[in-house]
Amino acid sequence: MQTVNQILRRVPVWAVYVLGLIPAPWLFYQGLTGGLGIDPIEALEHRYGELALQLLIAVLAVSPLRRFAGLNLLKFRRALGVLTFTYVSLHLLVWLVLDVQLPSQIWADILKRPYITVGMAGFLLLLPLALSSNDLSVRRLGSRWRALQRLVYPAAILGGLHYVMLAKGFQIEPLIYLSVILALLALRLPLSNPFSRFRQADSA
Repeated sequence: MQTVNQILRRVPVWAVYVLGLIPAPWLFYQGLTGGLGIDPIEALEHRYGELALQLLIAVLAVSPLRRFAGLNLLKFRRALGVLTFTYVSLHLLVWLVLDVQLPSQIWADILKRPYITVGMAGFLLLLPLALSSNDLSVRRLGSRWRALQRLVYPAAILGGLHYVMLAKGFQIEPLIYLSVILALLALRLPLSNPFSRFRQADSA
């Protein structure tokens, strides 16, 4: 793993941004040229949302991979977070501009459709993270910046729930996404040794 980490240190962060952004215009082009099927707007909306969830899972996996596998991807975590918000925003924009279009209908859908309410709540939680994803905010916020970053945990759960609720009928794929998110969050919990209290009692 040390060799892999040495290779990763040579990979520039901008390469992650470039590779991560390539699917965005490509999918849009496919939608324009008929490459996304008979309902390109719904397909484009789905693809952007799925990419956002995949990137969000990658963000959540950074710390567990370092903790349990020794793989250090910390230098790429901010880029993955920015890309996550980018695809969440594209997912939202397709829904707003190409799907619903009418402002009055947008607000009505947010209030009446639970899966949209949940998804919008997740987006609002990610918004301050995106706005503070710069060095200036890190310096100004200090320790509060780390506390702010914890909003990604409930945002990830809401994103997974949004996908599950959006699915028509029983579909295993959204449940897998939500399960992976919950598992990655569970791995962040501190590990406790059940025998530690007994050792403390003996030493006392």
